Amino acid sequence: MKLLIATQNPGKVREFRFLLAPLETDICFPSDLGLHLDVPEDGITYTDNAGQKALAYAKASELLTLADDSGLEVDALDGAPGIYSARYAPGHDVDRVTALLTHLKDVPPERRTARFRCVVVIASPTGETYSAEGVCEGRITSEPAGQGGFGYDPVFFLPEHNCTMAQLPQEEKNRISHRARAIVAALPKLGDLLAGGTFA
Repeated sequence: MKLLIATQNPGKVREFRFLLAPLETDICFPSDLGLHLDVPEDGITYTDNAGQKALAYAKASELLTLADDSGLEVDALDGAPGIYSARYAPGHDVDRVTALLTHLKDVPPERRTARFRCVVVIASPTGETYSAEGVCEGRITSEPAGQGGFGYDPVFFLPEHNCTMAQLPQEEKNRISHRARAIVAALPKLGDLLAGGTFA
């Protein structure tokens, strides 16, 4: 059975190819099918947003579909930017990182605790869904460091690795990231569904 991954983000495409390799199934992306849906991400939770994408693409493609929604939650900002992480500031990743650091300029290092959270939703063309979550804890640096990753990775510091997410080798990021942990949690169910199992 083919599995559609509902993302157009090049960084996520690379990560999903690696993370889903253990399934040994045919993975495709919307661009492979000529699908270009404008799905409103107007839910109030990550699960809402991921579910909207997964269901819309599953219905349009008639394929089992996986979608994710993720965000950065900064404790000193009461959990912001959260579900609005991709829309925290107009422009590109660097603009959103700049906005975040500006909002934290007077916050001392010990209060810059944060986490990346990711929810993946698997949806069938008939509207059944399954979700799983992954979390990665860290803190926000005072300036970006590292050339890898995307989004807020250059300012997300991992104390146990003594570097930012953007400084990690890709293989290590794919082992410990919030998205990796969400996929690991979902893999047993996903494998069962691809083998003809049910959502029950």
